[in-house]
Amino acid sequence: MIKRSRRYFNNLIAGTGLASFCNFNHDVNATNHKDKIIQRIIPSTNELIPIIGLGTSSSFKPGNINKDVIANRKHIIENLLEGGGKVIDTAPSYGNSEKIIGHILASPKKRYDFFIATKVRNDNYNLGIKEMRNSFVDLSQKSIDLIQVHNLIDTKNKLALCREWRDEKKYRYIGVTHWLPKIQNNLISVMKDEKIDFVQFQYNIENRQAEKRLLPEAQDRGIATLINVPFGRGKLFEMTKNTPLPIWAKEFCSSWAQFYLKYIISNKSVTCVIPATSKVKNMKDNLMGGKGRLPDKKERTKMIRFMEDI
Repeated sequence: MIKRSRRYFNNLIAGTGLASFCNFNHDVNATNHKDKIIQRIIPSTNELIPIIGLGTSSSFKPGNINKDVIANRKHIIENLLEGGGKVIDTAPSYGNSEKIIGHILASPKKRYDFFIATKVRNDNYNLGIKEMRNSFVDLSQKSIDLIQVHNLIDTKNKLALCREWRDEKKYRYIGVTHWLPKIQNNLISVMKDEKIDFVQFQYNIENRQAEKRLLPEAQDRGIATLINVPFGRGKLFEMTKNTPLPIWAKEFCSSWAQFYLKYIISNKSVTCVIPATSKVKNMKDNLMGGKGRLPDKKERTKMIRFMEDI
């Protein structure tokens, strides 16, 4: 029997006019509700998650934890969740990030619908188990939505362990990550050899390497994608700090953050982007990047050319 890829069937259905019926790569809330954040499907379950989330690799690991730090991060998480976001990505290696998030989410004052993604990194098997157990305590959770093998460390053994814990209902999804573009192609072999729900990697308007293989591979195999480093660790803002937003871009965005985020999420293989921030105003701005219309193919090309000419 001939095996057909997911992309093959997407193209076939598009040609018959049944795409809207089958809902492949459909952006929920994108057309008629411009005030609502776009949602996309996790292919392995068809669960919907908002297109904009929150990363915490740098912004949630302050040198000191005090009342002001907790209050600030609490406001950021509240704005994410109240603004229609849901995904919070963290890791034991992100300093006190898990503890801060756990403290905030454990508050009995208001219950939110959130999606927690964390990681395991330690290459020692027993220490990896300890790391995983500690995450439940630090995050104040009995179960965690997504566990990811961080930066492909001891991948096969860790995925087997994560799969066992998922079967025990400790996790709902499993995945792998790597943020370095030069290593990201190594994710492809894992995507081919292992049954995973998520893959996380770097992708932005300057670093578009993922468009060649990673994103198409994820779509073909029905794997959800989490996108990190969407602003190039601030480099993109430095590039345009003295440059006004082009008039033509104001058709679909009103800030540089939205410009960069909308380039990413206009790729239909992107499930969720997780920009990090320690400022409430930036969290609100990022959420706006997940609302309203997205740039089309011609506009995406125009966006690339504009950045290359700066």
